[in-house]
Amino acid sequence: MRHLLGVLLAIVLAVAVFFAGSWGYLKLLIGPAKLSALPAGGGSLLHDRAVLEGFGALLVVGLVAGLLIAGPRISPLASGLPGLVLLAWTGLYLFSVRRAVHYIPLKTKVYGTGFEAMLFDGVLALAGLAMIIPLFAPSRWRRPGRTVAAYAGNAGYADPQSAQTTTSDSGLLSDWTQTQTRPQQPVDPNDPGRTQAPWGPADYS
Repeated sequence: MRHLLGVLLAIVLAVAVFFAGSWGYLKLLIGPAKLSALPAGGGSLLHDRAVLEGFGALLVVGLVAGLLIAGPRISPLASGLPGLVLLAWTGLYLFSVRRAVHYIPLKTKVYGTGFEAMLFDGVLALAGLAMIIPLFAPSRWRRPGRTVAAYAGNAGYADPQSAQTTTSDSGLLSDWTQTQTRPQQPVDPNDPGRTQAPWGPADYS
């Protein structure tokens, strides 16, 4: 169930990268482009609406991707699957630029244009490398829960085997102590039902 949810989150991340990421990246490319060689003529970009919108879109996508990458309880498929797709697209771009561009959807829209720009600039390759990191963490594939080792560590034992041995020994010792220290019933010499001791009468001769 956790990995199925991870696949759904992977689809959400892929959509966010294609639409929001591509749109924001294209905003950053064409927003500051003026007659000067430097963005905003070398001045401040804080008053450029296109730049702020582009940065905002990229920050949102980066935040979503970062949460899916770093979340210990989230399936590694959530970020790994889109990362593999981006790396595969970059590999196809290296072998055949025409074919890689041909498979970009909505090329006539701003989203397709921005995705193409990220592909050409290597942004997709860098993002894909970061997104596949959880796939190589074994702890992300296991279901989160309290293991026996963690329980023993919280109880103050070095390992579960020593904890089990100590508990078993203490239980046996407790049973033996209770058996040996149980008070014996006094023997009444006038009791007709009293039987002779198993070791026989004492010899005083």
